[in-house]
Amino acid sequence: MEIIRGRRSVRSYRGEKLSDEIVQRLCEAVRWAPSWANTQCWEIVVIDHDTIKALIADTLSKGNPARQSVADAPMTFVFVAIKGASGFKKSEACTQKGDWYMFDIGLAVENFCLAAHSMGLGTVVVGYFDATRVGEILGVPGDREVVALAPVGMPSNIPGPPKRKEVREFVFYNGYGER
Repeated sequence: MEIIRGRRSVRSYRGEKLSDEIVQRLCEAVRWAPSWANTQCWEIVVIDHDTIKALIADTLSKGNPARQSVADAPMTFVFVAIKGASGFKKSEACTQKGDWYMFDIGLAVENFCLAAHSMGLGTVVVGYFDATRVGEILGVPGDREVVALAPVGMPSNIPGPPKRKEVREFVFYNGYGER
């Protein structure tokens, strides 16, 4: 619970590079995320080249507070989904939800963020950006979908905890609305 409660959305980083060992540990955390029928529909593009990070940062709106984070972080991880794998059986969607990749990528990103926090690193999950343009910049094939960005590095500033709902505000028992 300490790691879960302590993780923050960090948007400013010191310039220190991340070691190959740290990158490997972060990727290993993603590797062990749960997924629909163990489809493991995630792929990651790790960006440490300043020009590419700047191009990706430009896909965020000028008002997005993570825009500078993507450009300034030592690395930005781009989470990509393999379409048509998660939530499918024999090429048919199994549920009303259709492709389940958003859920599975969410689990993988959460593992990534918690692992980063446990190593003293900061991250922020970025979803408000031009995913199509990022896919073009990185050469992501059409059977894949860019889902999220996650800049990562040693934090230069860690924000305080955000206000959270009390458990009683969102938990029901034996039927919706039954507290």
